[in-house]
Amino acid sequence: MPTASALRYDQEYPLIGYADKPTHNAIARLQDRLDRGEVKLKFTPGRGYLDSLLQALGIDSSSQTLVYSKTSLQIDLIKATTPRAIYFDDTTYIAWIPDTHIIEITTMDRAVGPVFYTLSNSDPTPARLDRETSRCLTCHDTFSMMGGGVPRFLFMSSPVTVAGEPLTNEISKDTTDATPLRERWGGWYVTGVPNNLPHLGNLQVKGAAQPVQDLASLKLAGHTLGKLDGMFDTRPYLTDHSDVVALLVFEHQVYIENLITRASYKGRTMVARVNDGQPADELTWDQLPAKARPIVKAMLEPLVKALVFVDATPLPGKIAGNSGFDRWFQAQGPRDSQGRSLRELDLTTRVFRYPLSYMIYSIGFDGLPTYAHEYVYQRLADILSGRDRSAPYSHLSAADRATALQILTQTKPAFASFAQTLNAQNAGAPQTQAASPTT
Repeated sequence: MPTASALRYDQEYPLIGYADKPTHNAIARLQDRLDRGEVKLKFTPGRGYLDSLLQALGIDSSSQTLVYSKTSLQIDLIKATTPRAIYFDDTTYIAWIPDTHIIEITTMDRAVGPVFYTLSNSDPTPARLDRETSRCLTCHDTFSMMGGGVPRFLFMSSPVTVAGEPLTNEISKDTTDATPLRERWGGWYVTGVPNNLPHLGNLQVKGAAQPVQDLASLKLAGHTLGKLDGMFDTRPYLTDHSDVVALLVFEHQVYIENLITRASYKGRTMVARVNDGQPADELTWDQLPAKARPIVKAMLEPLVKALVFVDATPLPGKIAGNSGFDRWFQAQGPRDSQGRSLRELDLTTRVFRYPLSYMIYSIGFDGLPTYAHEYVYQRLADILSGRDRSAPYSHLSAADRATALQILTQTKPAFASFAQTLNAQNAGAPQTQAASPTT
């Protein structure tokens, strides 16, 4: 029987089926491999199953980020001398703390969005990835279990003392691409260059500080470090870094994934209501009931803007990591015929070189309904071709638009197919004219 939290999602979003066993994610696939004996997780003294788990999932240790705010099921273990390590790839986040008895896992499922697992980290317990449907959602829910929320990933700035106590009356703040760097990374360690980059990371405030009203009154500024071995004993961890580039990518990725989840849950539910309660995932935009189109547009337009980095805060200058994450991340592609990739980093005035997010390839995006894909593809085609030159997209140069469109067309077959049909329609080919997503 599903737990109360899962049942609430089932009541509010019955088409999602959140209480059902999720099967379209990396952790479900790993458990299947474990069950078939194709892979075995190895327990080693110190970190337990961590090293073996990361290897099985293909997650590199350079992705390590370290957070010492008490934002976890295991708050008693987290402090500045024993931060929580998070390792990630495009879909999955693995969290580990020294002396932990559980490894916390969050992953994106193509069908139901963010799902949560724990892995007992005690020897000789057999490795079993257990799904969580209540404890984790106490925090990983848009409205903290009050109804109307959706499951979400978290990336927050929470300035704290070395003991993990809040420094401000605002316990934590969601971080998005639009958050100024000076307000990011409270409660996180940050390594890389330059060392004078303004942010809230690496703060080492001792004592039971009385929380202040706002960040400005703290009059504190974080600084980026070359490595962390002077801050605490880093030997239990896989590296002595909490890479600034990994942090920038991490928070962007979470931001996009949460927009996708919101669009999926809210959009599907609202469309079904105007479609006589029937699922409508396979409907094209042209087939979508007219009453549903404004609803879909309201859900998807924020995603479109985030994909092309509207409102993304500019970087103050050259930024570089030092864990090797940048090389690992950029090497994964896909690439077009000229070797270009949406994963390429800029790290001077902006995070990414090209003005289109690599999250267009994500399993969360691929799991959206057909009409949602058509809406996003139409909008991207309009924006990147230059047909839409409205104010939100004024930051995009003609050259950047053209390059991003070329890369997308060559590396995303579904978009290429849509663009081919669209070009044929624009050329007057005898095809049925679809309703424009902007109407």
